Amino acid sequence: MLKGFSTQAADDMNSFDDGPRRQTIRDVASAAGVSVSTASNALNDIGRTSPETRERVRRIAKEIGFRPNALARSLVSRRSHTVGILTNDTYGRLTLPMTAGVSEALLDEGVSVFLCPTNNDPRLARLHLEALLDKQVDGLIFTATRIDLPPPPALADLPIPVVHAFSEGPADRVSFVPDDEQGARLAVDHLMALGRKRVVHVTGPMDYLAVRRRASVYRGLIGANADVLSGEWTEEWGREAVEKLFAGPGAKPDAVFCGSDEIARGVIDALRDRGVRVPSDVAVMGFDNWEVVSRQTRPPLSTIDMELKALGRRVGEAILALCRSEPVPFGITRMPCSLVLRHSSGATKDAPY
Repeated sequence: MLKGFSTQAADDMNSFDDGPRRQTIRDVASAAGVSVSTASNALNDIGRTSPETRERVRRIAKEIGFRPNALARSLVSRRSHTVGILTNDTYGRLTLPMTAGVSEALLDEGVSVFLCPTNNDPRLARLHLEALLDKQVDGLIFTATRIDLPPPPALADLPIPVVHAFSEGPADRVSFVPDDEQGARLAVDHLMALGRKRVVHVTGPMDYLAVRRRASVYRGLIGANADVLSGEWTEEWGREAVEKLFAGPGAKPDAVFCGSDEIARGVIDALRDRGVRVPSDVAVMGFDNWEVVSRQTRPPLSTIDMELKALGRRVGEAILALCRSEPVPFGITRMPCSLVLRHSSGATKDAPY
């Protein structure tokens, strides 16, 4: 035990309840056949406790329903068992799936999350940071709506560990981002494997690093016939892009690789309006696997999943390790995307559209 905190105090804190008596650290120690201090060390992962004893104590604690009091735990470990997430993603489109993964990693360790949206307001970001530091969070996760968004300047000098998610932090930080190049390669390779000869790329604004990376891979695979149309992340842009592609006398595409699912839905709607069949005449691929869009598109959309929940889990594991002063490699880890096949690319045998 740490100096200044007694096992009796821990018992008092864990037993304070108006209802049925809660199991205490002494109950755990008795059932495990160890001293109270050994049980406390095992549960708080401190001191010299063998892995076998630690595992036995934790198993018995779970079996008898022992739930450590958060205040007692913080006094023992000098940790608050909380982590802050600072994000500019007001609507949660990217942050919510990542937070689900983070929470999965933290839940078994009894760590809670404070989610703080900044709305891209530096003043609000500073106020959230001050509040999180006042709460003595053990660490901070910064996440954004684009991987190249600069983090708030105040993140540079924080006295707690920081992990970047969907954000490329500085070289001396830990960052996790989707592998946009690998995802683009999956999409284009899939369309070419289906025998599509003229694949065009309709994507978002070129000032996004992810857009430039995906377009570079597309051009490298397609070669001299590569055709990139850049616009907004909207269905309207998808429809406008189809008008551009079909307006002239030149060869028409037989496949469209889109930079987002929203763009792809606009592309499919515009093709349908022109009497162009998807996927018989033109195959369409999205990027995001935003299921509220991709599953409701007609036909349902083949797309690239950035695996944000898996990314969030890795972020959660990293912040836990850093809070325990365990080594975590600095730099950017690119997480693999996956190919999700539905009707729009023609890879399934379902009813024609």
